[in-house]
Amino acid sequence: MESALTNAASQTNFTPLDWVIVVVYLLLSVGVAFFVKRYAGNMTNFVSAGRAVGTWLGIATLTGTEMGLITVMYSAQKGFTSGFAAFHIGVIAGIVAFLIGVTGFIVVRLREHEVLTIPEYYEKRFGRRTRILGGIMLAFGGLLNMGLFLKVGAMFIVGITGMVPDSVAVNTVMVVLLALVLVYTVIGGMISVVITDYIQFVILSVGILVAGWLAIESVGPTPGFWVGWDNLFETVRTHKGEAGFNPVAADSSFGFEYVAWMFFLGIVNCALWPTAVARALAMESTTALKRQYTWSSISFAIRMIIPNLLGVCAFVFVMTKAPDLQAVFFPEEADAKAVDNLYAMPIFLGRILPAGLIGLITAAMIAAFMSTHDGYLLCWSTVITQDIIAPLFKERLDNPTRIKITRILIVLIGLYILYWGLFYTGEEDIWDYMAVTGAIYFTGAFSLLFGGLYWHRASSTGAVLALLVGVTAVFGLGPVQDYVHTYIPGSIAERNITATDDETIEFEAFKQPDEMEESVFRDMVVDFVMTPFEQAKPWNRNGLEGWTAVVRGQTGQEQKVEVASSWAGEATASAWPSFEPKAGDTVSFYKPLSGARVGLMTIGFTLFVFILGSVIFPDRKTREAANE
Repeated sequence: MESALTNAASQTNFTPLDWVIVVVYLLLSVGVAFFVKRYAGNMTNFVSAGRAVGTWLGIATLTGTEMGLITVMYSAQKGFTSGFAAFHIGVIAGIVAFLIGVTGFIVVRLREHEVLTIPEYYEKRFGRRTRILGGIMLAFGGLLNMGLFLKVGAMFIVGITGMVPDSVAVNTVMVVLLALVLVYTVIGGMISVVITDYIQFVILSVGILVAGWLAIESVGPTPGFWVGWDNLFETVRTHKGEAGFNPVAADSSFGFEYVAWMFFLGIVNCALWPTAVARALAMESTTALKRQYTWSSISFAIRMIIPNLLGVCAFVFVMTKAPDLQAVFFPEEADAKAVDNLYAMPIFLGRILPAGLIGLITAAMIAAFMSTHDGYLLCWSTVITQDIIAPLFKERLDNPTRIKITRILIVLIGLYILYWGLFYTGEEDIWDYMAVTGAIYFTGAFSLLFGGLYWHRASSTGAVLALLVGVTAVFGLGPVQDYVHTYIPGSIAERNITATDDETIEFEAFKQPDEMEESVFRDMVVDFVMTPFEQAKPWNRNGLEGWTAVVRGQTGQEQKVEVASSWAGEATASAWPSFEPKAGDTVSFYKPLSGARVGLMTIGFTLFVFILGSVIFPDRKTREAANE
């Protein structure tokens, strides 16, 4: 399969001319950092560009940061796997950005407090301990969130340029990308970030629009390689049905739960996510801030919809124009493992774009990567400096010291991201991974910001409890669920395997339980709590289909595999990855929880804990006011 992928990736139109275009662009980006170095002499300039960013520059830097290569890649991945139904994510993002721009929800009030970071507001509202804890939670979730940025960016470059798509190539590109971003972020700070964001926003906007047009219209370099509008819709309809167009269709991979989760993520992305808020705090006025969000709503939608479309085009191309790629991404052999579909979009672009233009598109995508990466590096390093280290020293650190610490942290965070990209092996979609890791921070932050800004009874104890509870969002990650799978509601304890036959294992049959009597308790608790977990009915045919079977051998070895089909006392897998089960081994089952489900439950839990903690443990001033 690796040789097939190598052959598929090598059929690119990328030429030495395209490499020249990419290198020239990268040199210009680094040159900007050296040019603006003179303006980054104090912490306010370094972190928030002197709070002097105007409306249109603010729109560019806000969209440029949030429209990174990671966004293009995960949006394309969603389009590739889910068709046009994935468009709802971008539509919701645009609507939410517009509403926040009109209302000024959270961001305007934050700016009025004249803070540099969100945890700095925590201290003003809830005290120093809340700021430090909030900074730790923010840094923890944020660093996990951007942990795969480098790897995904490297995969794009490897796929579109025709490099051998192995670990050596990916790792080498990761190192080069990291070095470039570190140079101009460490030197220039937010001023460098804002200026390069503007340039990158223009290049990327033009680049992805041109790529989308060329992917569909019959102007490609190779006759017969373009997709075409008719073929686009027909192929999605044939292979994905209604689920390819409707995110809440019966057989959709999304559903109402996921759509609700996307709406909340839209709020988070605009009003709570530190990289976006940092741009809001850098605006010259609240009027400019609201205009920034209102007009950015268009680009917020487009930044995801166009890459979604590129992913859909890649899927149609694979299914109708490239049988070699179809064998790579959708192998027919039962024991064959499909290649990571993140490679689909860059390989597709590498084949349809002409030489010269492909270099510009690649430069645009690298621009997207750098635009996001620099902002995130500066954001998390600033949070650690301003909200964890400085408060511990009781604000006795001068500006030069803070800038020096921030620059050191930028380098250290970059090295961590490199390490994480090398070793993390989760199987989630990149978008779902980012949503879950981000939820570690923003589920608690939403309670603190919404409650602190709009509810006078919010207390520091409630804030601390909400921040701590928000960490439970980490259970949305696949590797974490694998580790604690026995505690997932509805999981089935170990059962002895009595016989095996090829990919089928036999064990003690499940018995259908007696029907529970109807009651208010069952309606309110059992149905409400257990139904969301899709508790299995393993006594029914295929009751365990899609569940994960954990087979433990008699010598202690363990393997996990998805159940392809099941019956009362049988379960079948397409293949056993590590060893063939035999009689005497044991098997347990659990249903992996979706990141959307874990996220929504964590939000509800943090809000409940925040309100309850604030009511039971009010702050002294609140108690005195109540007594009066």
